[in-house]
Amino acid sequence: MESLNTLTIAQARAELDAGRITSRQITEACLAEIASRDPALHAFLEVWNDEALAEADRADERLQNGSSLGVLDGIPLAIKDNILIEGRHCSAASKILEPYIAVYDATVIQKLKAQGAVLLGRTNMDEFAMGGSTENSAYGPTRNPFDPDRVPGGSSGGSAAAVAANLCLGALGSDTGGSIRQPASFCGDIGLKPTYGRVSRFGLMAMASSFDQIGPITKTAEDAGLILSALAGKDENDQTSADASAFLPAWKTNLKGLRIGLPRQAWGEGIQEDVRAAVELAIDALRTLGAEIIDVDLPYADEALAVYYVVMPCEVSANLSRFDGMRYGVREPENNLLDTYFQTRGLRIGREVRRRILLGTYALSAGYYDAYYKKAKQVQTLIKNAYASALEHVDVLLTPTAPSVAFSIGEKINDPLAMYLEDLFTVGANVAGLPALSFPARHDGTLPIGVHLTGRPFDEATLLAIARCYEESR
Repeated sequence: MESLNTLTIAQARAELDAGRITSRQITEACLAEIASRDPALHAFLEVWNDEALAEADRADERLQNGSSLGVLDGIPLAIKDNILIEGRHCSAASKILEPYIAVYDATVIQKLKAQGAVLLGRTNMDEFAMGGSTENSAYGPTRNPFDPDRVPGGSSGGSAAAVAANLCLGALGSDTGGSIRQPASFCGDIGLKPTYGRVSRFGLMAMASSFDQIGPITKTAEDAGLILSALAGKDENDQTSADASAFLPAWKTNLKGLRIGLPRQAWGEGIQEDVRAAVELAIDALRTLGAEIIDVDLPYADEALAVYYVVMPCEVSANLSRFDGMRYGVREPENNLLDTYFQTRGLRIGREVRRRILLGTYALSAGYYDAYYKKAKQVQTLIKNAYASALEHVDVLLTPTAPSVAFSIGEKINDPLAMYLEDLFTVGANVAGLPALSFPARHDGTLPIGVHLTGRPFDEATLLAIARCYEESR
């Protein structure tokens, strides 16, 4: 058998249930790969070796006793460093929270523990999830497993790199404007952003509360469905969570009867030619599998990025006001309260986070609220309506996930506008609250390129079914 850390979750589940392997063996294989490869990749900020092995042993006992807790029992997973785990450090890759230890479990962690998942450690990210490259981590960048001189994407770059490098069998990320899907594209993973409200945000450090969603990064579409099935559901601790119907897909052997819409006006200038070519080849493959490919109109596609980069900083400004040195993490001692605030936030919060706080504070200030925030919220309604109208005529919308392949470390870090444009194809789903998924367009050993699907509210099943059908045709 191939190395156990390279198994998919579904494969590992079958082998565990058949008694051919143990959770300890899988966990040991993942920990060995982390020890071997992660010093160069820096996907993890912390690895819980002894605790992970103890969790694996408990899972093996349950398997032997016939009392398995669920499909994730004994499966080693990695967790993004902005999701709270009781008794564990959780820093959101920021120096201001360097000593912070979570005092409760996020709802998604409660659900993973209830299924017996093995938690390997916390993964690197852009500080407070603000960035598209994982270069904004206060603890140094993560590197792309396909080329260590390139970024893995962000902000869930550590999780995406860990999955791609077989350091774990799956991982959790969070997605505010593409932070699961863009790194999945750069690293050749499946990245799924659920419908807003599908998964509880309780215990996720808030960036922009009306956009944030937790979701899986995995090796296959089937695995993404297995993790999402464990996470989904109404949570009384999150009033935005939805009591929606079950989503698990009926897997298809072909795509006959499926309508895929191409919003071509969203494919303007700035897309690398190899990205365009790879996505066109994927479209041809989907057509061969029976899907009907239809050009559709998607008004306000260009405005989605602008709306996002007005509304998001406004929410960032409000959410990050709590990190002031008084209640959480580090406090820089000064002679008076105001200087303490200035010194703590100035020294302990990174440049990109400060930039977004300032942008949001400006847009919310007197004299500018109507011109920026209020106008952006009005256009957001138009964007939601445009997506709803387009999805009346097709089942999903398809674009590239990102306009480029993974770029070099340092290439865009000093050009915020160039970095923000990496979100061109992903932010629309967050602005509209829709489910979206990235799957790899090619598997030829070159830099990965992702295909992006956006679906109807709470129809993750169709996105997963398309991705799996494409996978199995390769």
